[in-house]
Amino acid sequence: MTTEQSISAMRDGAACEASRFQEGIPIKIAVLAMGGQGGGVLADWIVDMAEHAGWWAQTTSVPGVAQRTGATIYYLELLPEAAVKAAGRPPALAMMPTPGDVDVVLAAELMEGGRAIQRGLVTPARTTLVSSSHRSYAVNEKAAHGNGIADPNKVIEAGRQAAKRFYCFDLQAVADQAGSVISASLFGALAGADVLPFGRDDYENTIRRGGLGVEASLRAFDLACEQARQAPQSPGHIDTTREMPVVPEKAASPRMQALLDTLRNDFPEQAQPMMLAGLRRVLEFQDLRYAREYLDHMRDIRKLDAEFGGQAKNWALTQAAARYVAVAMAYDDVIRVADLKTRGSRFKRVRDETSAQAGQLVYATEYMHPRLEEVCGALPAALGRAIESSPRLSGLLNRFFRKGRYVQSGTLHGFLMLYALAGMRRFRRMTLRHQVEADSLLQWLKQISDTVHHDYDLAVEVVHCRRLVKGYSDTHERGESKYQRLRLAASQLLGRSDASRQMKVLREAALDDSKGEKLDTLMEKALAAVSA
Repeated sequence: MTTEQSISAMRDGAACEASRFQEGIPIKIAVLAMGGQGGGVLADWIVDMAEHAGWWAQTTSVPGVAQRTGATIYYLELLPEAAVKAAGRPPALAMMPTPGDVDVVLAAELMEGGRAIQRGLVTPARTTLVSSSHRSYAVNEKAAHGNGIADPNKVIEAGRQAAKRFYCFDLQAVADQAGSVISASLFGALAGADVLPFGRDDYENTIRRGGLGVEASLRAFDLACEQARQAPQSPGHIDTTREMPVVPEKAASPRMQALLDTLRNDFPEQAQPMMLAGLRRVLEFQDLRYAREYLDHMRDIRKLDAEFGGQAKNWALTQAAARYVAVAMAYDDVIRVADLKTRGSRFKRVRDETSAQAGQLVYATEYMHPRLEEVCGALPAALGRAIESSPRLSGLLNRFFRKGRYVQSGTLHGFLMLYALAGMRRFRRMTLRHQVEADSLLQWLKQISDTVHHDYDLAVEVVHCRRLVKGYSDTHERGESKYQRLRLAASQLLGRSDASRQMKVLREAALDDSKGEKLDTLMEKALAAVSA
């Protein structure tokens, strides 16, 4: 476009806008933000900026059900005073956004931008969409048995098609860099998009009038404004791949070096990065001896892999086992939960997430609901079994564990209680839970060994089935139930030419359906075909 064409287009746009205001049609803005992201502050800034420029402005809000099951929608309408005078009466401004009738959508998180598109608030002929590209995972994404994380690139693609203009970059990272919150960087991106008839000074003076966190907010505003001005017309796809850890040449200690040398010398190169991650996990979970046990199990797997053609299959069995043997060994129990909640890195993360200043006290309240099963699992094996096997004793004790408890991990009493529980790590091998998990691990490894003698691909699928077992309490119980059903299905499918394919279908069904109803239906069909 030439300079003359650009000037002409600007004049046409201004004329169209003036005509629109004369008809009493305001600028309509929707802000979608979750609790703690400052959506209300952002809406108030836009209203304050408009009013100081001599505009009529109104904001309303429709709260979501909860912080991550629905964002609050702040809706704004702006109309210049001249348009109001021309109409000869005060404007009638709407209380809620209407699909197909929104000029600007500001989303404080990528999936909230996607929800705005689903609601019809974003239209290609009219709407400018400004969204942060970062993710705050929803409850259903976190609770999924498999990988429940939604594909962000589907939202990117939808935004390209649905919006007239689409700005998408990590506004949360911009806010963190400036020591501010995302409302300030969203305000800057709005200014950089140059979609409202206000100058940069109007935006900055609005932040100054707020009087709180001014310098940090201005830094975030400036960074986001410049990024929006330099942003491409169409945002690129988000890279969702994860880099595997690089296997180092040297370890931090001679004992760790021995583990590292074993890893490098005894295992195929393709499996080494995942095995390194597995080693780190089991070492963090327990101790050096436990890490050696992990290598022993993996050495047995690697021998089976080599014996039954694993080299030609890119060591698929060893690569899969490298991850899931570590997951099986580093199970979630109350000792690990207490350990994670008392680490210095966690307290630092909480302070960083709340933007706490030096000298400010921050208390985290933990909701904990261990069942009697978890308590028995943390006891010495004989005592735990005695309680579980006694209906009278377990019924009496179960009354004390029906309700959850709130524990402040930042107080002396709460911290010491959790710290003492985490200190039971040295006695973990004596607990009932460890013996149960160790027996389950050996049964699983034996089934892998028995299966690979007849069907290599089915053995790989048996390894992947361990993905279902995670968490503790009810989550662990549901996953364990489906895992055991899959183990049974694997033994009954053995000998069929399509056994591995059928097993993969069953595993994916188990991961997709938390209740297991889909798995039961497919298992009935698969096993009926075996019987026939």
